[in-house]
Amino acid sequence: MSILAEHGQTLLILACLFGVFMAWGVGANDVANAMGTSVGSRALTIKQAILIAMIFEFLGAYLAGGEVTSTIRKGIIDPATMADTPELLVFGMMSALLAAGTWLLVASILGWPVSTTHSIVGAIVGFAAVGISFDAVAWGKVGKIVASWVVSPVLAGTISFFLFKSVQKLILNTDNPFANAKRYIPIYMFAVGFLMAMVTLLKGLKHVFKDMGVKLSFIENAGLAAIFGLLVMFIGIWMLRKIKDVGNEDNRFASVERVFAVLMIFTACAMAFAHGSNDVANAVGPLAAVYGVVSTGAVAAKTTMPSWILLLGGIGIVIGLATYGWKVIATIGKKITELTPSRGFAAELGAAATVVLASGTGLPISTTHTLVGAVLGVGLARGIGALNLRVIGTIFTSWIITLPAGAGLAILFFYLFKGIFS
Repeated sequence: MSILAEHGQTLLILACLFGVFMAWGVGANDVANAMGTSVGSRALTIKQAILIAMIFEFLGAYLAGGEVTSTIRKGIIDPATMADTPELLVFGMMSALLAAGTWLLVASILGWPVSTTHSIVGAIVGFAAVGISFDAVAWGKVGKIVASWVVSPVLAGTISFFLFKSVQKLILNTDNPFANAKRYIPIYMFAVGFLMAMVTLLKGLKHVFKDMGVKLSFIENAGLAAIFGLLVMFIGIWMLRKIKDVGNEDNRFASVERVFAVLMIFTACAMAFAHGSNDVANAVGPLAAVYGVVSTGAVAAKTTMPSWILLLGGIGIVIGLATYGWKVIATIGKKITELTPSRGFAAELGAAATVVLASGTGLPISTTHTLVGAVLGVGLARGIGALNLRVIGTIFTSWIITLPAGAGLAILFFYLFKGIFS
């Protein structure tokens, strides 16, 4: 206890700095999930994408990121193992934030889209297994997370592949693409509205409803999302009437792609909100754990999230996105395969469908892996030659390195803090 009594204030200030640094990494690396396809398909310029993401990521993080957060992210370690030495949890969470933030900085500089969730998970596993005890880690949970490396990109890729195949069959590869676009795009618009509402309800507004004492079942959420889907569909039909066919011999899809570009603005806003609400926890969860231990002097399984911690997380994400987000956005949007608005739409809708399925079934997934898988699926729909296999190989390698990189750095920082403050 004397360590917390003597250094508590210093440890909390350092944890806040490391939390903002980690949030910066989330903004710089992970926000490409929401924006990469929109920029790559030229539905949005890089400046427009960053502006939209800054607004909706911050709103998601601040308004909807504040459920009563488990101090140990995703139940990876057992807090009871540190009941007698709460300062070890403080050192561990500080080292996890600094380690994950450092790895995200390296990955962002290199333009690698890595998982922020896996970065923080690797860091927590590292310090707990080596610094506390091997048995402190729930290895079953870690196994599920590792399995998600395969499950989420394959599922998203499969859904996106068939979505884009349907766009090709019903609209693009027909004698009159524009007329068929007007006929079939309202159905896709309903799907956009429905899935984006589901992502926002399940990933974003769930915490807001919980604070209000409202608990909606999956079916009730689906009903609300269907109403929103119909609303988007009717707005879409009204907007479609205003778009005239300006296609020419050189580009007979010009008007069709304009319609898909409008759709992508909706998907980008909703994905950014849902992402901010979900992934801000990677930065603020460990910080809330440190705050809980320093303020009470004891380890608790859960801690209430103060609004100022969410504010720090939201600010960190926005700064990361504004200063360095463009690098990973370019990788997702331009380097894996060539995207048009119709291809980007199929990828984003496939990713959203995967997030909804995962939320409904409790499957732990990475939004990064999901979106990269979705872009791969769309590329494969045009043949393997449409993919940049060298870039894909680099991305897969960075995914494999993420857990051990986070773990190794966290072990290093854990013993450093232990040496300084003990």
